[in-house]
Amino acid sequence: MVGRYQELSASPGAGLWSPPRGTSVELASAGKQVGIGVAEMAVQSEGMEAAGPYDRARALNAFKLGDVTFYWATRACAISVLFVLGGIIISLIVGAWPAIREYGLSFLFTSRWAPSADPPVLGALGPIYGTLVTSVIAMMIAIPVGLGIAIFLTELCPQLLRRPIGMAVELLAGIPSIIYGMWGFFVLGPFLADSFQPLAIRLFDGVPLLGTIFAGPPSYLSLFNAALILAIMVLPFITAISVDVFKTVPPVLKEAAYGVGCTTWEVVRNVVIPYTRVGVIGGIMLALGRALGETMAVTFIIGNSFHITGSVFSPGTTISAAIASEFAESDGLHQSGLILLGLLLFALTFFVLGAARLMLLRLDHKAGK
Repeated sequence: MVGRYQELSASPGAGLWSPPRGTSVELASAGKQVGIGVAEMAVQSEGMEAAGPYDRARALNAFKLGDVTFYWATRACAISVLFVLGGIIISLIVGAWPAIREYGLSFLFTSRWAPSADPPVLGALGPIYGTLVTSVIAMMIAIPVGLGIAIFLTELCPQLLRRPIGMAVELLAGIPSIIYGMWGFFVLGPFLADSFQPLAIRLFDGVPLLGTIFAGPPSYLSLFNAALILAIMVLPFITAISVDVFKTVPPVLKEAAYGVGCTTWEVVRNVVIPYTRVGVIGGIMLALGRALGETMAVTFIIGNSFHITGSVFSPGTTISAAIASEFAESDGLHQSGLILLGLLLFALTFFVLGAARLMLLRLDHKAGK
């Protein structure tokens, strides 16, 4: 209608022409609809001009103040982590200083633990040995099982079973450690001592090295039992993180591998694992840190023995288990020795995480990133 009006206005005698009845109403309506935004812009422009530079400067200062406040708040949160970490280290060093001054480096290489002797004889070799042995065995079990579950869930599992299996694995992470310890003490320990351990002892009897590692007698409380509990506890960390990183592999890479005739195993080995190795290693290191510091479940089932033997079926102890079982009744040099054990565990965990970070950096360097 507007175009028709313009056309008629441009013709000769347009000044004598008047629009048909009803046309002016439509034009007025259309002009009113079009003019709403223009009127609002004009009002806003007039308001901004009337506000002047003072109000604009005040608004900009308010925005700047919000940004500065947000910056310093986030910076304070980040720095507070360093203060907390530094406070923990200082408190551990102060508490462990009497034992450091009394025993020195011999504390690391002494296997005897006799706090009731006069003078007390304290050595960390037994707890350090138990911590390393149980963690290594736990990771040897948990890594292949966890990666296998992750590969099955992402590559092979039917859609109907994917969610129930994933939820069951995640549920393992939510079970309190003391429940694992009670289950290991009352169920797993007797089962292993009555069924698995006698079989392993007979199977490897007389075999060099393996005969010593799997030597008897069977025991409800042993390093192997504690390692198996740890493997079950860290399994959800490896599986959950591996599933998440496996899902980040671009489908086009896997489809291209399948297109040239690769099997599922070849795709996983040559495409999925190399593409996600940094995330997988990160999940493994997180699980290792959990295994090194686990306390209650291990205390229930490891036996709390400071003696070192070559058999994984013998009782032992870990750093965290020794601290948990004796700290409440300790004082003086005995308590300082336990705090020194905690400092050693802190240093061991820090070393493991640092080594993992260095390994990831070397992998990135080799990949050209």
